Amino acid sequence: MSALAYDVDTIRKDFPIFLRRMSGDHQLAYLDSANTSQKPQQVVDAISSHYLEHNANVARAMHQLGAEASQAYEDARDTVATFIAAPSREEVVFTRNATEALNLVATVLGRAGHWRDGEHGVGPGDEILISEMEHHSNIVPWQLLCERTGATLRWFGLTDEGRLDLDDVDSLITERTKVVALTWVSNMLGTINPVADLARRAHEVGALMVVDASQAVPQLPVDVAALGADFVAFTGHKMVGPTGIGVLWGRYELLAELPPFLGGGEMIETVTMERSTYAAPPSRFEAGTPPIAQAVGLAAAADYLSGIGMAAVAAHEQRITAYALDQLGGVDGLRVVGPTESVDRGGAISFELAGIHPHDVAQVLDSRGVAVRAGHHCAKPAHQRFGVQSTTRASFYLYTTEQEVDALVEALDQARHYFKVV
Repeated sequence: MSALAYDVDTIRKDFPIFLRRMSGDHQLAYLDSANTSQKPQQVVDAISSHYLEHNANVARAMHQLGAEASQAYEDARDTVATFIAAPSREEVVFTRNATEALNLVATVLGRAGHWRDGEHGVGPGDEILISEMEHHSNIVPWQLLCERTGATLRWFGLTDEGRLDLDDVDSLITERTKVVALTWVSNMLGTINPVADLARRAHEVGALMVVDASQAVPQLPVDVAALGADFVAFTGHKMVGPTGIGVLWGRYELLAELPPFLGGGEMIETVTMERSTYAAPPSRFEAGTPPIAQAVGLAAAADYLSGIGMAAVAAHEQRITAYALDQLGGVDGLRVVGPTESVDRGGAISFELAGIHPHDVAQVLDSRGVAVRAGHHCAKPAHQRFGVQSTTRASFYLYTTEQEVDALVEALDQARHYFKVV
């Protein structure tokens, strides 16, 4: 879809929630999509239809409903594989969310030293490299891995502009580096990182590249093979899909060499009282009853986004973010924490409003129908880097309009008036 053909008003008609009137009869201005996206009717209908017409467990029941549910679940895997240009459907593992996907990788790498040839195991003397801008979901699992294995955690710092400080890249990515784990698009700063370049650097020293793509997959065209990563994690609920499902993509040869994450039904090849053997990927990493209806909903979300075109979504995101940065620049006392230009930038803008606590800002905005997030956005180290405890964050998506940004700016002026900030 071209920029001229992109019709945000038509897109918004697919999202029933935008018909809501908020307290005080204000029109909803939903600017919290980095937190979770709204859902189009097509996704809601797909989930409803599954539960009402095809509900059964998968890969277990021999009856017609079981066959239909199993087919729908595996069709969803095909759809997601196509959406991210995965070379093989067997490389798509369904998880509860991106957090579980990242924990899966960190956990199995910690066990891998005692599994088969142990080539990818993490142990004493190894280093894990992350950054100060990571979501806690891409910090804590690696801290835990280091505690379990004796590996060392290192990290990229940030520039004053809110971008990765790559001046020390040669001293950070070394022969001791075992894993580089980075966010593609920061959920707080909005920064788009050069993960493909860093993946090449990681591979030069034999390290694995893990990408947290929770904010990237909803906003950007994605080709996981071209990206050069070894693992990519993302979540359904930020890409107009349901909660309760995420995706781990991994290169098949790596998945096939790694031990299981959880033990239980469907991840086994055979079980005796003495020992068990395990299924091939992706089943090896999908123990128990999976998120079946959620997978159906995620496939519907991927189809919906594909119908619009991810290049068109990305172009709209860039336009609306540029507009917002320009408009926010005119608000007295407002400081954007992160890049102030829309180049290599996603649609999340965190900011301070002088003299007003971010929680108070959010409450005033909410009273006018403007939904934003206030707090540390699960990115406390990034906030500490910029000397702030918390920020207010407005985040945009394919359905965001300039009128909603204008409502944000007007509400911020009202907040300054309410708190008598001059």
